[in-house]
Amino acid sequence: MAVPLPHPRHAFELTGGNLALDLANTKERRPTPAPVEFLHTYPDLVSWAVQARALGAAQGKALLALAGRRRDGARKALARALDLREALFAAGSALAGGRAVPPGALGRINQALSGALVRLRLSPAGRAGAAAWTWASEPHLDRPWWPAARAGAELLASEEVGRLRECGARDCAWLFLDTSRNGSRRWCSMTVCGNREKARRFRRRAPRSRPG
Repeated sequence: MAVPLPHPRHAFELTGGNLALDLANTKERRPTPAPVEFLHTYPDLVSWAVQARALGAAQGKALLALAGRRRDGARKALARALDLREALFAAGSALAGGRAVPPGALGRINQALSGALVRLRLSPAGRAGAAAWTWASEPHLDRPWWPAARAGAELLASEEVGRLRECGARDCAWLFLDTSRNGSRRWCSMTVCGNREKARRFRRRAPRSRPG
């Protein structure tokens, strides 16, 4: 019997410009006393990976079926995904703020990377002499976060790292790559955080009406 993908409890905002940053942004409102977690369960992780196109829908269904048979393994895979997420956020936030990457964050990213890269394969790409990177075909519960580990490592070792930014909204802190021409982008999303911050500044500047 086919296992359907669950109706996602959350439609993820994929505005980071890099898969690793989109994973880091699965936790919202980090600077506040009440941050919001979007990856509560293993199906949430699969849903994120499918929405982010790190997984195909058929792969997602196969992993949900496997998770149903190996519930403890699924919980541990989710824990490893969350650990990678926090390490990616720590590294990205430090670089966006002009600080050195914490050694512990690099160590955790390296640990995740070592588990992912042993499953990376070269497969024929349909052209003579050409190949494409793919992942090992057998279902593995860690499969949703492998591409994010690879994307994060490649980003940290690239010149693009200079474009890393942290959203300027005081209650956000999402990470993104600033691809604007003059490198002046301040918000993860102008339609959300940008407009919200503009409204806050307007309210602060607006003269208060005096009572009757």
